[in-house]
Amino acid sequence: MTTIIVKASRNTDSAPKSLLSTQTVAFSHYNHLSSQLPIDPTTNEVVAGDISAQATQCLDNIKAIAHSIDHVMDDVVKITIFLKNIADIAAVDAVYANFFQSYLPTRTVLSVAALPMDKALIQIDAIISNGEGTHPQAPCELIKVANNTDNAPKTSVSTQTVAFSHYNNISAQLPIDPNTGSLVTGCVKEQTRQCLKNIKAILESIDVPVDDIVKVNIYLTDLANTDAVNEVYTTFFPDSAIARTVGYMPARTVSAASALPMDALVQIDVVVSHGDGTPPQAVEDRHGIVIKANNTTNAPKNSLSTQTVAFSHYNNISAQLPISPVSGEIVAGDITAQATQCLDNIKAIVESINHVMDDVVKVTIQLKNIADIAAVNNIYASFFNSDLPARTVIGVSAIPMDALIQIDAVLSNAEGTPPAL
Repeated sequence: MTTIIVKASRNTDSAPKSLLSTQTVAFSHYNHLSSQLPIDPTTNEVVAGDISAQATQCLDNIKAIAHSIDHVMDDVVKITIFLKNIADIAAVDAVYANFFQSYLPTRTVLSVAALPMDKALIQIDAIISNGEGTHPQAPCELIKVANNTDNAPKTSVSTQTVAFSHYNNISAQLPIDPNTGSLVTGCVKEQTRQCLKNIKAILESIDVPVDDIVKVNIYLTDLANTDAVNEVYTTFFPDSAIARTVGYMPARTVSAASALPMDALVQIDVVVSHGDGTPPQAVEDRHGIVIKANNTTNAPKNSLSTQTVAFSHYNNISAQLPISPVSGEIVAGDITAQATQCLDNIKAIVESINHVMDDVVKVTIQLKNIADIAAVNNIYASFFNSDLPARTVIGVSAIPMDALIQIDAVLSNAEGTPPAL
């Protein structure tokens, strides 16, 4: 593995610090931020006040981190908002627009069962563009390319797709008919189909095929609907003859949402490879930079996803459940055993592509019981030898296979994918 491009892990006193995560981890042309709770960095306590005050504090913390690395809020590419009460989104939106002046990032919103720190009503994480790259890349005045199409639902609080360098991030798509602006009628299958049709329309508007998707995040208000969603999902993936020939499926995470905007049953967002890059990068042939999908027998396999999908300088890893790759079943034991198995699975995937755990830049942990985070933390740091990744922790109402924990990760990829960058 070539390690010529290095991670830049940074913290500032102007935002809350944690012993178990780094505020921002930059690699190549992206910064991955740890989720920000509404914590005042001077007191290390949740701020007093309502959802507006808490949303303001979360965004102030993100702004402080951005400024500490010589960036601004308009460098944010994607925002994910976790709410205790989905009805609070109207108040959040009233605050939100004050933080973005020239454009709006892509966005995903959902409510979850619990957040770290009891008094928190909201948690926000972000991805920030990093035009200067990380050592020894030379600074480059890369530009964001933000795009909307009339063929998918538009909103006044986000942009449908924002490309930067070799990735596109797509705003979470609800099952909204773009012609009516309303949720489609019908069951979860019809809603899933509409979400995926919206994503496909966005991709077609920027001349990108569905099979350039490297990661899919599916949010369901009832995990019992997973089979129905999967039935529709397989009609969209693989999409092309080439992808069908090799059986390509993106990395994937399925998460339980306590509620979704507009009372939807499903919401889907995706991360897309972008071989063309953004100006002034030289335009590559669409298939010049290739997707490298990989599975190993040392971690659980799934016919609907690939364990890790690399493109350019990142690997996107499917969420790992505490499944033994030998038995195919959830491991016996408590949260410590399950968390260890999840991390062992991630480590096995990472090592199968000649990487190490310290190449991880972002970890997202979902817990059935948020109080279990203390037990998870007891073993978490033992998987890393140097600076800890950025991190997000949420409590959810359910996890696939009735597990207690699910973990996914984003991994740096210094060697790039052919042709090496």
